[in-house]
Amino acid sequence: MSTENKAKEPLFSTKNLKLITKQLNLSNPITVQVLGICSALAVTAKLMPAIVMSISVLVVLAASNVVIALLRKGIPPRIRIIVQLVVIATMVILVDQVLKAFVYDVSKQLSVFVGLIITNCIIMGRLEAFAMSNKPWPAFLDGIGNALGYGVILVMIAFLRELFGSGTLLDFRIIPQGFYDFGYVNNGLMILPPMALITVGVIIWVQRYYTRELIEEN
Repeated sequence: MSTENKAKEPLFSTKNLKLITKQLNLSNPITVQVLGICSALAVTAKLMPAIVMSISVLVVLAASNVVIALLRKGIPPRIRIIVQLVVIATMVILVDQVLKAFVYDVSKQLSVFVGLIITNCIIMGRLEAFAMSNKPWPAFLDGIGNALGYGVILVMIAFLRELFGSGTLLDFRIIPQGFYDFGYVNNGLMILPPMALITVGVIIWVQRYYTRELIEEN
């Protein structure tokens, strides 16, 4: 039987779904691969910037993966890194303009960090390691999976830092005023960069402790 007549692999086969689910835990780009730490420290003092950054990375990574997967056979090996950077930069510029048009205040909070998505090692790593050798659909799923894994950790860190550092979530007061009347004080350390690093370290420790055997197998 010719390979052309073989049944096509389902779009959401077990193999394809693992490209998403595995990155959320066993191959998480932050807690396992220890990539993208800089933005995890820089934009997580508040929850909203962390959410917007996560969505931005998702769009850039998924779109860039697809573009590189489509072009992979026509990209000369000697200039592949340059091509990848051009694709990523184009996607980042588009995302940055959309943010400035629709969520300008958040865009100002993120400042230069949106532009630094271009140098995010998670994105460059996935383009080089996966998109350059796979078809567009798996590349798209791989981009979604890695971006979700990155975003989940970013949101967790921002949730903890804003809640205990400012007593708010998405700028809505969460800790009742009565607590402050009884002497409760926000932990100012939580909104400083050192606490971001400590929070990342704790999350990495907890995740690796509970999945250490599975991570070693993979």
